[in-house]
Amino acid sequence: MSAAGGGPVAVIGLGSMGGGMAHALVAAGFPVVVSNRTMAKAEPLGRAGAVVATSARAAVTGARVVLLSLADEDAVTDVLFGELSGALVPGTTVVDTTTVSPGFAREAADKLAADGVRRVEACVVGNPQMAAAGRVRVFAAGAVPDVDRVRDVLDAIGQEVRHLGDTGAASVLKLAFNLLLGVQTVALAEAVSFVEAAGLGRELLLTAIENSGWSSPVLGFRSKFMRERDYRDAGFRAVLMHKDLALARAEALEHGVEMPLLRQAVDDYDLVLRAGRGDDDAAVVVEVRPTPADRR
Repeated sequence: MSAAGGGPVAVIGLGSMGGGMAHALVAAGFPVVVSNRTMAKAEPLGRAGAVVATSARAAVTGARVVLLSLADEDAVTDVLFGELSGALVPGTTVVDTTTVSPGFAREAADKLAADGVRRVEACVVGNPQMAAAGRVRVFAAGAVPDVDRVRDVLDAIGQEVRHLGDTGAASVLKLAFNLLLGVQTVALAEAVSFVEAAGLGRELLLTAIENSGWSSPVLGFRSKFMRERDYRDAGFRAVLMHKDLALARAEALEHGVEMPLLRQAVDDYDLVLRAGRGDDDAAVVVEVRPTPADRR
């Protein structure tokens, strides 16, 4: 199988989600070329059948679809408008799964369009295991013909693909999802801290939650890290949680909406980063609790 327009699919960024999506594409029969700054992350994909490129620029040679899964807006700027400047031929479609602000998404689409390159916003919801199985949920935005052109790629990585409308719409929805995730994770951490301060163990609480109406796949995933007190390998790094919550808060303020719970979650994850725990899973917030002074 090949992507719409022929040629391989280039996947740039092989973190937990990007690597998983690349595996799903290989399993679906696509010719896949991968690139990552840390080459060791590309080795499992090479064994699975992907071609491992020596650079992002080499990876996109001959590709008509380029899937990005990067950490943040700075990384997208460095790769898309730095390393790949002039390397994407007109007619190429960039499927960007990076979580960015709606404004950045629109700016990136406009810059690429000036060079004849299309951008499909493809925000994904799920965890690394779902990504590797091709079972994430994909919320796409951009021109309908552009989304249709890469529908086979989106179907290979997602159990559900939904087109939301113009560029920026998918970023808004993804930030809303991560807002809920961040606030719920902080709330779970507070519940754990509360019962431990009262003399009960976290195991008792987390087990009780799992067997109650408060259970959910999202909280269950974070509970596993909290129960084991082992926050590597991270499903969703705390530094990325902080980034997404800060993006959501900035977007809300731009629209005149104040969100006190979101503000507090941003502050809590700021403490996590200052404690040097940014590469741990976001559940590590339970180990870095604010003091009363931090709440002032």
